[in-house]
Amino acid sequence: MADEASGKSAKAARKTTDKPAAGEPVLLSGGNPQIAKGYGDAPVQAYIAAMPGWKSDLGRRLDALIEREVPGVRKAVKWNTPFYGVEDDVWFAAFHCFTKYVKVTFFRGTSLQPVPPGTSRHPEVRYLDIHEGRFDEAQFVDWVKQASRLPGERM
Repeated sequence: MADEASGKSAKAARKTTDKPAAGEPVLLSGGNPQIAKGYGDAPVQAYIAAMPGWKSDLGRRLDALIEREVPGVRKAVKWNTPFYGVEDDVWFAAFHCFTKYVKVTFFRGTSLQPVPPGTSRHPEVRYLDIHEGRFDEAQFVDWVKQASRLPGERM
């Protein structure tokens, strides 16, 4: 019984030390920032600022490239993920943090040339996993241009 009680106090102590400081976003499993749902640039920038380590720089670059290539791009954060589209609530791409990489989702990815490498259980979705130091910017820009011209995913 003493072991059980000490196990619980160790768990409780661990939980309190894992909490972020006041005002800092919570990082979910895999290091994905927990950001409130919202539309526009502000929630997306809050998400990017909360991305841990090298991923924040990558998030800023992804966001800047999408803005440059898709004038008037619409942005939102839904399900702790930034989304990008050419009309309200219709999205062509999104990205999400995982422990060792950032996953970019192209909702009509099977229509892109070349097709992004990551498969999905959704027939048209394809993924691009970007690991630290391994970002092919030219290929990403090409996919963004193509994806923004395709019908988006309504969500």
